[in-house]
Amino acid sequence: MLEQKLEDRNIRPTAMRLLVLKKLVESGSALSLNDLEAALERADKATLYRTLKTFESKKLIHSIDDGTGSVKYALCEEGCECKPQDQHIHFHCVQCSETFCLTRVKIPSTQIPAGFQAASVSMVYQGTCASCS
Repeated sequence: MLEQKLEDRNIRPTAMRLLVLKKLVESGSALSLNDLEAALERADKATLYRTLKTFESKKLIHSIDDGTGSVKYALCEEGCECKPQDQHIHFHCVQCSETFCLTRVKIPSTQIPAGFQAASVSMVYQGTCASCS
């Protein structure tokens, strides 16, 4: 299943890529580079970073700036091309510091001035998640 997920996005399945993908699949929230480095003790930070950038460029994952100063990464939904119309809202819990994809809540469409072209959109709510409430 994991190998197929990589192959579907034209990513060669290596041992490290499979480990990173497995962690992202198992996680109930978005993970930072430091989170992955801690979870995969033998992994080199540079290799992890390159793996994440490969996944992101192939639209397997998306990055999230949740306002914490540390970029988080989460799996894209099936068929996502990371275009503004594909993007959803994120929620950062100020209590447990987890960041969640709210995939069922799409970012509302807005008008931007003529001549501007949006490449990506981001909307992050901050508060207390269901587990911490």
